[in-house]
Amino acid sequence: MAPKVKITREMIVNAALEIIRENGYASLSARTIADRLNCSTQPVLYQFKTMEEIREAVYGAADELHTKYIMAGIETAEDPFLSIGLSYIRFGHEERNLFRFLFQSDRFAGMNLLSITDDPEMEPLLALARRELGCGADEIREKFTVFVVAVHGYASLLANNTLEYDETQSVRILEMIFDGMKG
Repeated sequence: MAPKVKITREMIVNAALEIIRENGYASLSARTIADRLNCSTQPVLYQFKTMEEIREAVYGAADELHTKYIMAGIETAEDPFLSIGLSYIRFGHEERNLFRFLFQSDRFAGMNLLSITDDPEMEPLLALARRELGCGADEIREKFTVFVVAVHGYASLLANNTLEYDETQSVRILEMIFDGMKG
């Protein structure tokens, strides 16, 4: 008799991430994860007690994937801030279902927009923005918020299939945003 494959938390998170990528957040269930892993729901619900635990773990994995995606190549980019903005927009187009899962859920309910800049994980981006724009901490919070709103709005339009992606147009839009932020 062949030994049973042990279903790990990592396998479950990876399967759930792929399900969301392919079919959207609404398709995620213990059954769809079990089907993806060719097992019953028992190993899935043994590793995670609830679907909410699975969603939290998958959200963390999706957030990590998103961060790596937008930060890739920043060290060698001619204009690092443009690179981040373009990558964020491109992610909305290429990873529509993950973008919706990350940013179009109730995850941010009760937060105000400026509180996003208070997140310690944002400090590297804020430091880059301060350096690029020559601003102090308070001024950069406001300017970075404008940047986030514009880039996120554009990425949202792409993620929801209302626009075709055009790299040249995206660069032009980002350059107009940056020109406005510098003024």
